This record gives sequence, C-alpha cells and structure tokens, in this order.
Amino acid sequence: MERIAIYPGSFDPVTYGHLDVVERGLRLFDRIVVTILKNPRKQFLFGLEERLEMLQASLTEFRRVEIDTFDGLLVEYATRRGAQAILRGLRALSDFEYEFQMALMNRRLNRDIQTVFLMTGMRWIYTSSSIIKEAAQFGGNIEGMVPPVVLERLERKFPLLARARREQAAE
Repeated sequence: MERIAIYPGSFDPVTYGHLDVVERGLRLFDRIVVTILKNPRKQFLFGLEERLEMLQASLTEFRRVEIDTFDGLLVEYATRRGAQAILRGLRALSDFEYEFQMALMNRRLNRDIQTVFLMTGMRWIYTSSSIIKEAAQFGGNIEGMVPPVVLERLERKFPLLARARREQAAE
C-alpha cells in the first residue's frame, strides 16, 4: 500500500523551511501532497494562483510530490486523497501547542488519519513566512531563505527589497 501524506499550509510564501520538511517527509512517505488551504477570510500577500506557481517552481526536483488546493476539513480531504497521514513541521514550542490541538481535533474527526510532526532543520528553525515577509518589506536580506522564484516575487511586492538587492549587487 502506498504511504501518502498531506502537507497543508498557506505557503504565503513557500520557504526553504517548507522544502526541508518535504524533503525529509519523502523519507517516510511514498508520496506527499503539498496542499494550500483556500481560506477567503484570511489576508494573504500572494494570491492562490501565485502561491501555486511558486510551489510548482520550488518543488520541481521532488518527483513524488503533488501540489493541490482544498477547502473544508483537512481530514476529509486526506481521506478523499487516500492519505494515511497529515505532515506538519514544527519550529518551536509555540508551534507545538497549536499543532497539537489541531492534531487532536483531526484525530477525533477521523482516527484513521495520523498526524506526523517533523522538527524543522536547525538551519530553518527561525524561519517563517511571516518573518520573511516582514524582513522583505523593509529591505532585509532574505536571500538563501526562500527559493529564487519567491525572492523575485517578493522584490515585485516590496520596492525596498528590490532596491537593497540592487545596491548589494552594485557593491
């Protein structure tokens, strides 16, 4: 039986921390479905199509990864996809509390779907999409924290980042 995991998130934007979780998750699962939750109540920097494009460009080297979107209950989506697990990355204790509550609720809704937590690699422990967006907004150097396609898109959104990168290249 093929072992399938769902790796859900907003991926606004995708970071190397996310890719680290995918890469290590592929050691445990035959296939991973990276999926973006459609949430019209939440404000995103990037639209759904942009996030899909960035994920596709960032995950090309991973052959056993599929990219999708969903709305509704995650465990219902996982069941429809034939998945046995939900894959989640953890950085800090604060992540654990929220993720633990979600895992317990998902387990209550469907005991056949397991939640698997992977600690983010030490290199990415401080990295989050929110922190990266904030640094980019003010021209901070985020190179090496996000894939090139994401860096390019963030430069389009944040003129200070684009200017700082031009000045750095000129030095």
